[in-house]
Amino acid sequence: MKRKIEIDVVGGSPPCKRCEATWKNVNKAVSMHASEGIDVVVRKVDIVSKDVISRYGVLMSPAVVVNGAVKINGRVPDVKEIEAHLKNERPQPA
Repeated sequence: MKRKIEIDVVGGSPPCKRCEATWKNVNKAVSMHASEGIDVVVRKVDIVSKDVISRYGVLMSPAVVVNGAVKINGRVPDVKEIEAHLKNERPQPA
């Protein structure tokens, strides 16, 4: 059975340099994780959206949300930190 992980990268629109760096690092980590047979969906979401604020409670960007849980908030994570979150995450059924 195919499994998936959903990642939301929360940032401003247009993105600031920190949000752009986070997006880039998340995508690097995902590409390194892809060989494990898990579908990873990455989305950009706007921090000023009422839906994003109410769902995640995030008020600082950038933020990284993995399967609905805020993992990183208010700073740019490095690729290794993101990889660690992906490895520790239990993929959901696709």
